[in-house]
Amino acid sequence: MELWHMWVIAALILVVVEIFTQGFAVICLSIGALAAAIASACGAGAEGQLIWFAAVTLLAFIFVRPLLIKAFKKTGKPERLSGVDALRGREGTVSERISPADNTGRVAIDGDDWKAVSADGTDIAKGEKVTVENVDSVVLTVKKK
Repeated sequence: MELWHMWVIAALILVVVEIFTQGFAVICLSIGALAAAIASACGAGAEGQLIWFAAVTLLAFIFVRPLLIKAFKKTGKPERLSGVDALRGREGTVSERISPADNTGRVAIDGDDWKAVSADGTDIAKGEKVTVENVDSVVLTVKKK
């Protein structure tokens, strides 16, 4: 078996390792190993092969890895909000009159009843539709639709 065969085997093993890791670092080493295999097949000595391996690996880290990360980055889908963060912008129905003077008010959203205050400080009658502007702990700040 010639030396360039060993470089190709090393490159293949590194590709398999990359499958089980994340970050595209091992694939850069695999690209460097392929470059060293080509150098070996062209008759380069051990020093030349190591130089090709190191140089191409470095170039792969600089140029190839960022492209792969960008290509495989999750895009197009906004982050899914959960808990009270998911309430912002939602529509609800006033289940108890919102009155800043009486410190009362509740809003029903998807079957859950929340303490609510008016964003502009006005009263909002029971049964009106409102939109959640902010969430402070378990208190919703709402405005009329």
